Amino acid sequence: MQDRKILWHLLAIITVIFWGTSFVSTKILLNHGFSTILVFFIRFVFTYILLVALSHKRLWANNLKDELALLICGITGGTLYFWLENNALLHSPTSNVSLIVCTNPILILITVSIFFSKERLSFRQTVGSVLTFLGMILVVLNGHFNLHLSPKGDFMALGAAIVWVIYSISIRRISDQYPTLFITRKIFFYSVLTTLPLIAPELSDIPWDAFKDSIVILNFLLLTLFSSLFGYVIWNMVLKKLGTILASNYIFFIPLVTMITAVIALDETITLYAAIGAAAIIIGMILAEYKKG
Repeated sequence: MQDRKILWHLLAIITVIFWGTSFVSTKILLNHGFSTILVFFIRFVFTYILLVALSHKRLWANNLKDELALLICGITGGTLYFWLENNALLHSPTSNVSLIVCTNPILILITVSIFFSKERLSFRQTVGSVLTFLGMILVVLNGHFNLHLSPKGDFMALGAAIVWVIYSISIRRISDQYPTLFITRKIFFYSVLTTLPLIAPELSDIPWDAFKDSIVILNFLLLTLFSSLFGYVIWNMVLKKLGTILASNYIFFIPLVTMITAVIALDETITLYAAIGAAAIIIGMILAEYKKG
């Protein structure tokens, strides 16, 4: 049983590594002429096709209530989250958006603690979560403590954090009732469906010539296979195995992974503040996740 718990913790770390590197892949695709909406729409479509190939026998949930829950997951965990986050980046500095979006583990901690008493954290785990959050702030700011308020973009980033909380709570309710592949396939189906009204004006502007570049194909494959297919399938299982709060704490690692990837791929630098923040994230996660026995 303990070995299985360790496995799920490792899978959570691998998932956030894929999600952290996805920011760099997205930036590369944006530099090749793709819009933010087009990037996640193509990513959703390719992922859904793969999921249909893996799980296609069952079409619908047991009842309308569960089907509506899957629709909510598709909107909050897919379409609305990415739309809010990407548009927030157009109106606010990246540091603002990263900080606000990555508060969702704290929001999840508060929400789940209120509604689900079985998942309430101990004092030590709460301290670990807060320390991890403070470390994430240092990593995101990377020594530049000059946030510029932009109400429109900041509220959109907060909206992205809130809809991810709704996704995490919604998926928790149905995760024990259906196979993970079925749930993930339905989520991406509804994500594609609800993205169509947003993408319709841009369908005639798809830069098809960009697909001649192997870098474009490679980064779409990375987003589809690892960030979406593997990421969402495994993450939905991790939420079920570790609990919504403890699993969500791993989201604090995403800025750290993005920072390291940016250093390797984009020649960015790491300051002393970011290094201290990285240490705080690791120590905080140990306090939050470790249990005797």
